[in-house]
Amino acid sequence: MDTLLTAGFSATPEPTTFIVNVIHAHPGKQEEAFRIIQDVVHYVAERKEGFLWSNLAKSTDGKTVVNIEAIRDAGNVDDFFSDPVFREKFRKLDEVSTFEFHTYGVDDLILPKLGRQI
Repeated sequence: MDTLLTAGFSATPEPTTFIVNVIHAHPGKQEEAFRIIQDVVHYVAERKEGFLWSNLAKSTDGKTVVNIEAIRDAGNVDDFFSDPVFREKFRKLDEVSTFEFHTYGVDDLILPKLGRQI
């Protein structure tokens, strides 16, 4: 039986690890960099237990692509990179970009104050 998973936000911080990958595309290569990281993320989403969700975005200046990805645990990164197919897909970014890869833990979640008076 298939399990339906849904993404959502919680009003309190939960143990979640975020991967932020800022991809600095070579001139004229933003679309290609986007397609490469999109392929990588879809590969992970279809195969890796620790994957929760990802947001992919392109800068309006045509220079960067950002992958903000939620995973269950920082150890999931090692799991992803231990997969030779993942590594080969990820390595394609070297041809069209440089990138910064950072791992973050959630320390605080701040939401708008609903019903506040000004």
